[in-house]
Amino acid sequence: MIDHGNDRTMSDSGYAGTTGARRSIASFTPLLLFLGLAVLFGIGLTLNPREVPSPLIGKPVPEFRLEPVKGRTLGLASNDLRGEVSIVNVFASWCTACREEHPLWMQLKADGSVPLHGLNYKDRPDDAARWLEELGDPFTRTGADLDGRVGIDWGVYGVPETFVVDKRGLIRHKVIGAITRKTLDEKVLPLVRTLQAE
Repeated sequence: MIDHGNDRTMSDSGYAGTTGARRSIASFTPLLLFLGLAVLFGIGLTLNPREVPSPLIGKPVPEFRLEPVKGRTLGLASNDLRGEVSIVNVFASWCTACREEHPLWMQLKADGSVPLHGLNYKDRPDDAARWLEELGDPFTRTGADLDGRVGIDWGVYGVPETFVVDKRGLIRHKVIGAITRKTLDEKVLPLVRTLQAE
């Protein structure tokens, strides 16, 4: 003879045990989420914001063609970034940090070790021309990205940004923010020399 009362008691106690386990897991969920976010935040604090990885590293430069900045004769296009290692600097006359890094670009031009091209981002034509006339023009070619669309294709977060492009037209490195002497000497130029030797 089957005792149905015992079956009910066992299933009820099994249900109660499952509910208790669910409550225990649910009570720890906020703590686990907090710990996960704390770990991610901690990792983020150790990263250099100037070295945010770009999804374009190792990929060809976006296809583009820009007219020259007012007063210049050579614009900038994707085809200009093939055949030799080069540096592309995204700058604007309204950018304070661009002014800070500009003397380094003038020195690089004087050295003649690598072509430096300018991508003038969302600038007024007269302002860009005046800025280059006052501070000096370190660029071999300078394209006027008046509406910022080319900058968006390059994944530009802000101005200035600097890219190293290899002979095949692949983006090999990106620096966010103003270039410093240390960054130039310890990261950018050693990479340029390595790529030039390939």
